[in-house]
Amino acid sequence: MATYEENELKEQAESGPPKDEEPVDDLDEAAEIIPYTYSITSYGADYPVDSLVKRIEAKDILVPTFSWEAPEKTEVVGFQRQYVWPRSKADRFIESLLLGLPVPGIFLVKEPSSVLLVLDGHQRLYTLQAYYQGVINGQEYRLSNVQERFVGKRYKDLDTEDRRRLDDSILHATVVRQDEPTEDQSSIYVIFERLNTGGVNLQPQEIRVALYHGEFVRVLQDFNDAAAWRKLYGKKSRRLKDLEMILRFFAFLYSAPHYRSPMKDFLNRYMATNRNLQKQPEKELREIFNRTTQTILEGIGGKAFRPKRAVNAAVVDSLMAGIAKRLLDKGDIYDKHMLKRHFDELMQNANYMAAVETGTSQEANVRMRIALAEQAFSQIP
Repeated sequence: MATYEENELKEQAESGPPKDEEPVDDLDEAAEIIPYTYSITSYGADYPVDSLVKRIEAKDILVPTFSWEAPEKTEVVGFQRQYVWPRSKADRFIESLLLGLPVPGIFLVKEPSSVLLVLDGHQRLYTLQAYYQGVINGQEYRLSNVQERFVGKRYKDLDTEDRRRLDDSILHATVVRQDEPTEDQSSIYVIFERLNTGGVNLQPQEIRVALYHGEFVRVLQDFNDAAAWRKLYGKKSRRLKDLEMILRFFAFLYSAPHYRSPMKDFLNRYMATNRNLQKQPEKELREIFNRTTQTILEGIGGKAFRPKRAVNAAVVDSLMAGIAKRLLDKGDIYDKHMLKRHFDELMQNANYMAAVETGTSQEANVRMRIALAEQAFSQIP
């Protein structure tokens, strides 16, 4: 059964990627199944409405919007979809609470820091916060699509009895916490996936941004704007596929020997372990990313990621990892003609092409393409 908010989003469902989305030849990562056995604690909690609003304002409950255009630096970069409720629905939600009617609950994740992240319930919580603040979507929030006695009233205009009834209204929350293992929150990822199976599905990288928010997300966002990368990849992806390709590059560069399928679990684990840049610092990541993309653009050209028409994700991860390894081992590549020749030979290698065209998440194919790419470019003096 779809969640309460998903029913509101079904009319916006898309049969495929947006028409202006850059085509990417890749496995259907969203369809991969993560085998897991975890220790999870879940419990119910009843929160008075005024307590929820105070917790949101204190950032004890995080309800950021899914937006890359953050107005200021924040620990949380992009989480949920934008606020989509029409005013009539928001008004009737507030009215239900004023009338003492039950409303659907919310779904929260308790992080090790005790901060609560919103998995399901963004629309309801944003509506509550907006009504208490008196502003919704940049406009003054006065009730209109409600019973006559509430029409035109802001929170501060409510009669004392009505205000108390709203403050004391209860919103039920299901709170989940992953007890073991604590570092990767893999089971929370699975829960997030399953809560978002309605009309407009979240993509794996969108879930990672929500779940593993931190400095690494900010760095990936910053790198995604780099001029050389944009010339190589193409248009920005609204579903964060380009961001995922940068993540894959770093994951294979630093953790390829630890690769185990499925792909999305491998990427989850790497992103979790470097969530706050505790393994590779920003300076190191920035230097190798810029050197690698610039070397590919200058020596191979803007079509390097496209052996055919679309960007090939397996070519991206192996080509970038192979060239980065060469740069780290021997320094800059000055003979660009030789680089192009070794690239062309790699594209003619039957074993390499098989590993980037079919079964691209299979362990044998991942090892094959990474090894062949490293071997091809290591020969350049």
